[in-house]
Amino acid sequence: MSEAENESPIFVSVIDENGKEIVIEYVDTIEYNGIIYKAFFPTVDDDDENADDDNGLIILKEVEENGEAILSTLDSDEELSAVYDEFMNVLFDDEDDADDVGDGEGDE
Repeated sequence: MSEAENESPIFVSVIDENGKEIVIEYVDTIEYNGIIYKAFFPTVDDDDENADDDNGLIILKEVEENGEAILSTLDSDEELSAVYDEFMNVLFDDEDDADDVGDGEGDE
């Protein structure tokens, strides 16, 4: 089991574009083209009948505003697509590395 699997989940509260507070669960951080990006999964509120069924990965970037680091949405679909692909490479590479740990035998 990796060190990350032993850690408790990290939850972050953010305000969406409609001014509604939402809670998201931290997944990972990468640096891409000199910018820090953080990936999150939305939390699911079982009591919310109007909850959005789109529970995909949420990607936010770290920007500085008034000397303070804040999370912001990405500027374009192209940026989102490139960073999403990079997260998938990192996340699935980590899974592959975890699968490789074991009895030392290769795939035959």
